[in-house]
Amino acid sequence: MSWNLKTICTISLFILSFSSCPLVESLIVDPYLKERDRLIEDERKLQFGRDIVLQGDEIKANECLMRAKTAEIDHAFQHPEDFLPAQNFLRARKEIERSTVFRILRRMPKGGLFHAHGLAIVSIDKLLRYTYLPNLWICRDRFAFLFSRARPPPLLSLCDDWVPIEERRRAEPNLDQEIKRHLMLSASRNDDINHVWKDFNNLFPAVGGLAVYKPVYKKFMYEAMQELYDDNVMFMELRNSLFPLYDLDGTQHTPEETARTLMKVVKRFCTNNPSFLGIKLIISQSRSVPLDVVKQKIEQFKRWKAEFPDLIIGFDLVGQEDIHHSLLDYREALEGIKDETNFFFHAGETNWYGRQPDHNLYDAIVLNTKRIGHGFALIKHPKLMEIVKEKKIVVEVSPISNQVLKLVGDLRNHPAAHFFATNLPVVITSDDPSLWGATGLSFDFYEAFVGIMSSEADLRALKQLALNSIKYSSLDKREKAKAFKIFNQTWMEFVTELPKSSLCVKAA
Repeated sequence: MSWNLKTICTISLFILSFSSCPLVESLIVDPYLKERDRLIEDERKLQFGRDIVLQGDEIKANECLMRAKTAEIDHAFQHPEDFLPAQNFLRARKEIERSTVFRILRRMPKGGLFHAHGLAIVSIDKLLRYTYLPNLWICRDRFAFLFSRARPPPLLSLCDDWVPIEERRRAEPNLDQEIKRHLMLSASRNDDINHVWKDFNNLFPAVGGLAVYKPVYKKFMYEAMQELYDDNVMFMELRNSLFPLYDLDGTQHTPEETARTLMKVVKRFCTNNPSFLGIKLIISQSRSVPLDVVKQKIEQFKRWKAEFPDLIIGFDLVGQEDIHHSLLDYREALEGIKDETNFFFHAGETNWYGRQPDHNLYDAIVLNTKRIGHGFALIKHPKLMEIVKEKKIVVEVSPISNQVLKLVGDLRNHPAAHFFATNLPVVITSDDPSLWGATGLSFDFYEAFVGIMSSEADLRALKQLALNSIKYSSLDKREKAKAFKIFNQTWMEFVTELPKSSLCVKAA
């Protein structure tokens, strides 16, 4: 039989048309694609939020959310320079506020906030308003503040020459802008990590002069809760010490009076906003001090914990790990109370590997820490990651803090991507939001959801974050039951209303 061109073409067309039949396609199994699909599915089963099953209105809300997320990421895939989580937050904040994903996240119930520091939780604009209160003095040649009826005496570490702030405002028309500049980090001042940390630490004295004046402290804490409440956050576990508050005549109140003042403010706010569950305190001590000072602080902590058991929940050491004392340096003070104290240690907030800062992770786990603040270096310690997962030691991830304090530039490279890929117990936290112009938790949720998690991560992962913040909180059994009840109610309201909102209707 001879094969001519016409016969060959006819047979070829027949085979092609036959193979495109759906029945035939279903019978043809491509081993390569089968293995590929199996691997993809196996990985998806490992991911954060894998156990959440969306139902009813959650499915519609998720469709809206993922349209917005996919559109944003698809655009950035073609125009990488526009990808906001790859940009320094100090420059990208205003663009993030315009993001549809961010605006959806603002509406979403987020549970609680685990990791924020007491002098950095109120927005800069509100801090600036405090500078218009009467009896405020400012240093003539720097940005230090003090409330007083009469001219304050020179304070060697703070100011040699105080003037009424009105006087300096008359002399400097742009003073308000300068004050704001000295209350938050500036992208233009950023270079190496130690320099940034120095700038960061220099912001606190200015805030402290305002915030520890007793009348301002009451406003400050009330407004801190209001900003969280407006961002759909329902409680806060705050890292702070009990700073002595002061009055106009220079009187300093005891730390115990600070605790009582805070509890009154919290009670008033929760009465006015019953779905907000209040504040707990993690007493914090700088890791820059000698062992004896930490011992003294722990003795204070034990007394305060006994007097205010519903307020104070644990102890932490804070500050730049690269240059200050390790947890091992404080072993003598910490080891003896590890079985009677809840520790919530900052650990592994570093890029170093095999040095003192990342070795703090070993000590934190040996000391039975309940949670790990930052844990940026945890990815370099596979055994510790196993323990974290097994013991359900929560990792408090602060994306924006890690970026502006120079641990990572492009948040796609944040190690928490691996934590989410392997379903470690994670929560998202804000650390010191006011110092980089943020409020609440939504900015950090945005950076995590768009920048760190998989492009495919959806509403299930976000819901898991919120549930983790309740499950692993220090709320007691009754408080947790109330928290879950409130969350479930507000969550259903969110997923019911979102698909009908302009954020979804226009996008559809």
